[in-house]
Amino acid sequence: MTRLDPAGEPVFTADFGSREQWTAGRTWAYPRGGPVNQADDKLDHLTEDPAYTRDGVFRATRRSDGLWDTGLLTTEDSPGGFELRTGDVLEARVRLPERPGAWPAIWTWRDGGHEVDVFEYHPDNPDLLELSNRVRGAHRYHHSPSVYPGALIRLRTEFGAHSVVWWLDDAQVFADGRGVGRGWHASLIVSLSVCAGRYHPAPSPDTTELSYEVAGLCVYRPGAGFAGGWPPY
Repeated sequence: MTRLDPAGEPVFTADFGSREQWTAGRTWAYPRGGPVNQADDKLDHLTEDPAYTRDGVFRATRRSDGLWDTGLLTTEDSPGGFELRTGDVLEARVRLPERPGAWPAIWTWRDGGHEVDVFEYHPDNPDLLELSNRVRGAHRYHHSPSVYPGALIRLRTEFGAHSVVWWLDDAQVFADGRGVGRGWHASLIVSLSVCAGRYHPAPSPDTTELSYEVAGLCVYRPGAGFAGGWPPY
């Protein structure tokens, strides 16, 4: 299917350097807000260090204790307090990581759930994007020749009441027919986790740094005034 521009206004344009928009290095999606989440097969040790997130390149570096300092930004508890809500459309440009062990994601969270995964990716499955609506139990493993380690891809997710719809580049790739319901709302999270090895390989012993880039991210809301087009680099 041919991609359509969203009928809506831009209500959130990511500035990863903004302390108004984003909280760094903690999220209530992790036990006690972080910094670790080992029960979820993650080697993460979240850090507030701006070098790990604030230029739009999300990084992870190996620590001496076996964990990894990792970059995460969320709108939770931020001064701006932005939340996605039913009917919103999120669009992003993402440069996928190249090294096994990297686990990038753009996702939502509130009060122990309300999670929709715009995408997850693991380089050991080089052509596969993981797309999930955990609010109402739907997911798709989407294979594409456009997806590979180091690829620059365009993502779009429509958070519909009755169907969440995912697009990759100019094609619709999944409509779940479940949706998020009319009253759904949730914070936005952008993160790079590190796999511990239970489900996907951990980084090789000679790997000391992982990264991926979010080159642009916007959220649109139904209403007048949007001219169309992807967010700028």
